Amino acid sequence: MRQGFDNEKYIASQAEHIKERIAQFGGKLYLEFGGKLFDDYHASRVLPGFEPDSKFRMLKSLAEDVEVLISINANHIEKNKARGDLGITYDEDVLRLADIFRSNGFLVGAVVLTQYSGQPAADQFRRRLSMLGITCKLHYPIEGYPHDIDLIVSEDGYGKNEFVETTRPLVVVTAPGPGSGKLATCLSQLYHEHKRGVAAGYAKFETFPVWNLPLNHPVNIAYEAATVDLDDANIIDPFHLEAHGVTTVNYNRDVEAFPVVKALMEKILGESPYMSPTDMGVNMVGNAISDDAACREAANMEIVRRYFTAAVNVKRTGCGSEQVDKLKAIMQKVGVNKDLSPARSAALLKEETTGSPAGAMVLPDGTVVTGKTSTRLGAASSLVMNALKAVTGVDMELEVISNDAIEPISRLKTSQLGSVNPRLHPDETLIALSITSATSEVAARVLAGLPKLRGCDAFFSVIISSSDEALFKKLGINVCCEPKFERSGYYHR
Repeated sequence: MRQGFDNEKYIASQAEHIKERIAQFGGKLYLEFGGKLFDDYHASRVLPGFEPDSKFRMLKSLAEDVEVLISINANHIEKNKARGDLGITYDEDVLRLADIFRSNGFLVGAVVLTQYSGQPAADQFRRRLSMLGITCKLHYPIEGYPHDIDLIVSEDGYGKNEFVETTRPLVVVTAPGPGSGKLATCLSQLYHEHKRGVAAGYAKFETFPVWNLPLNHPVNIAYEAATVDLDDANIIDPFHLEAHGVTTVNYNRDVEAFPVVKALMEKILGESPYMSPTDMGVNMVGNAISDDAACREAANMEIVRRYFTAAVNVKRTGCGSEQVDKLKAIMQKVGVNKDLSPARSAALLKEETTGSPAGAMVLPDGTVVTGKTSTRLGAASSLVMNALKAVTGVDMELEVISNDAIEPISRLKTSQLGSVNPRLHPDETLIALSITSATSEVAARVLAGLPKLRGCDAFFSVIISSSDEALFKKLGINVCCEPKFERSGYYHR
């Protein structure tokens, strides 16, 4: 794949910049960590060369100086709010995050329960944390927040919140999702630190939008496409332009909130160290772009993927048509359409010629392979096998998987598991391939080609099953589907 991002340069420069910001505040910094920390696949798609765990690896280079606080909104616990990408509730994700941090050598200082007002589910979670030996601190609702500055920065505001005793120079404040109270946690801690005579500061780490890329750069527009459900937008930071005479890009919500954040910091610190929301950020991702054209192409492709994801969601749920309309406008803005990937036309043509669902994939060298529905394999399975053969140089007509491996799986599905479809799904196909590889050098060679498919784009002429889509994601293959079902009917799995 064509690379457009220098990952090692990013990790080194980002860590160095954070160290500089810690020193700016006398040795202690509360860093609000936005976005995905461990698995930022959006960034890896729009910045080819960016590894999904780059931000985490950067933090690991500072691990001895890092302490982690995890914020969670008590109302989110009460409402059983869940992460859409992982399918787990926010309270479960707090434990998942804590495990990941601890297993990688980080100190997890505490869980901060924000907006706490005696919610029964929050109390149950507190008891669970206590049984696990995890410190839990309470932050309470403040009347008039965020505009009553005098009340907020007082003993009846932040002063009522429980303080977390931290020991490391860099305190990373993260959360399972938006609205968890990361900013309030940082500023409350700042208030208590300064009451105790400890010099400390605040900064924000948000990857997108990229502040030093143009407003209409496809990488920034791709972020608008990714957050189209939030009805937000990237804008020029007017505070930065006025204060420094430099044009930078920021998110409209951060710009709108900045006067309040600035006033809070002035009240806590005596004066605000920042003149704009861009000043508050520490993001260095824009400085590590090594091939702007490659990143533009990748971002344009991501915008089209977002369109198909939204269109399929409308077909599945009947909701979100306004998001599809917005994404159409975004595609027009960058000058692309839904035929950007050659995989789409190839998949639709294959379906037209075979009369059955089909798929296509763009391989790392730019060639396109297709897969059709057969008696033994579904379109998704066929596509995976043909792509593996292509990247490993195996004859496309060669039957790599033995019938001895396929037949027992098909028979089990139909005779014991109640399936009416004997064709193998991609996960079942890979299991059959793996079994065959024990006695076939060719099968072993084909199986070894799986890593070469990571980052490839696949397109299907119909909506594939959720399980098939999940398997492609595990393999690192980007998937789009034509927004139509294989069969007419009301219920589709």
